Amino acid sequence: MDYRRLGKSGLKVSEFSFGAWVTFGKQVDVGDAADILGYAYDHGINFFDNAEGYEAGNAELVMGEAIAKLGWSRDTYAVSSKVFWGGPGPLNRGLSRKHVTDAAHAALKRLRVDYLDLYFCHRPDLDTPVEETVWAMHNLVTQGKVLYWGTSEWTAQQITEAYAVAQRDRITPPTMEQPQYNLFARNKVEGDYLPLYDLLGLGTTIWSPLASGFLTGKYNDGIPADSRVNLPGYEWLKAELESAEGKRKIEQVKQLAVLAKEIGLPIHHMALLWCNANPHVSTVILGASRKSQLEDNLKALDHKAKITPDVLKRIDELLGNKPAGPQRY
Repeated sequence: MDYRRLGKSGLKVSEFSFGAWVTFGKQVDVGDAADILGYAYDHGINFFDNAEGYEAGNAELVMGEAIAKLGWSRDTYAVSSKVFWGGPGPLNRGLSRKHVTDAAHAALKRLRVDYLDLYFCHRPDLDTPVEETVWAMHNLVTQGKVLYWGTSEWTAQQITEAYAVAQRDRITPPTMEQPQYNLFARNKVEGDYLPLYDLLGLGTTIWSPLASGFLTGKYNDGIPADSRVNLPGYEWLKAELESAEGKRKIEQVKQLAVLAKEIGLPIHHMALLWCNANPHVSTVILGASRKSQLEDNLKALDHKAKITPDVLKRIDELLGNKPAGPQRY
């Protein structure tokens, strides 16, 4: 495992990290969570991602109890939460000063920690002035309850506006963004954010590197019976798979699988390493409902040298979706 700075900050996070979305509090209980987290930690992962909106806070409860069970020293791991979807009612949603503050305190309790290493604005809030949100985050930093704050799925303009407020008022600016990034979702990381890496020192903690399972190849011959697609709440993913666009992606996955086999990798390893090859990616967030899945994904790191410039070029030619503009590498 290698470690990378989170943008221009001094925090070094593992190149592969682990997130609780979809699994913890739904498919994974505390016992299994402890097994998965313990394996991740023992193999060099030091960043663990979560959010108040993951299973209505239950994902954080499971993670917090599992970490307490494992007995890790607080100076050996970093943990995050995200704020936006806290529950019903106008005071439990969005990025107002009140909800940002209440959500941070609730996450601290659920995760059983004294401070959050990373705290994200889970989506932009068009009903709250950006100044209010930036100041709310800064206050949590000065209180020692948050170390670094950032955004998730914000536009480059919105991030720049938040940074400008912080610079104007001489308070803590955002450090990182958590965008979706994979072979099918490239525009933000490779296009929109390009000026921000050097200008603001933006770090990225990318999610869905396997495009909700598309890039594992498991949907190439239909939907498996034990797939998350069949879980309540994931009807959107089933609809995507069955759409014309979904079918087009599956055909591209089949072509990518041929290339992956040629270079000696399973397609999901190639997809993970492709994300990791981008120097603007601070960490690739993995997910797993079973320890065996995590064991398999981490084996990809043994083959980083196989993602050569020629392989990257062939992937671009196959997909035809590389954003216009400066080169990635």
